[in-house]
Amino acid sequence: MAFKDMVAADIAATFINQDFFGEAYRIEGKTILIVVDNDELKERQGGQDLAVAESATLFYASVADLPPRKAPGSSLNVNGRECIIDDWKEDMGMATVVLRENIVA
Repeated sequence: MAFKDMVAADIAATFINQDFFGEAYRIEGKTILIVVDNDELKERQGGQDLAVAESATLFYASVADLPPRKAPGSSLNVNGRECIIDDWKEDMGMATVVLRENIVA
């Protein structure tokens, strides 16, 4: 088994496994497992909280499960809500996606 195959197996079997870290989310109409990591997001933001009318989320997902990569500023539908992509990086089959959502009261 090649190294990339072992990494792909680890992604599915451990990291994004629903019994460990994964949570089911609906991304662009497709239910996939993701790992939400808002602690990492807060660290990236220098420990600062966002404004009251804004929400942000950082999640990890398998590139194979997601739609084709979108550019920052594009929208992504997550659980029926339109979010704005702030960042989308892919590395060795894993995507790190940072989303922003304006909250309308």
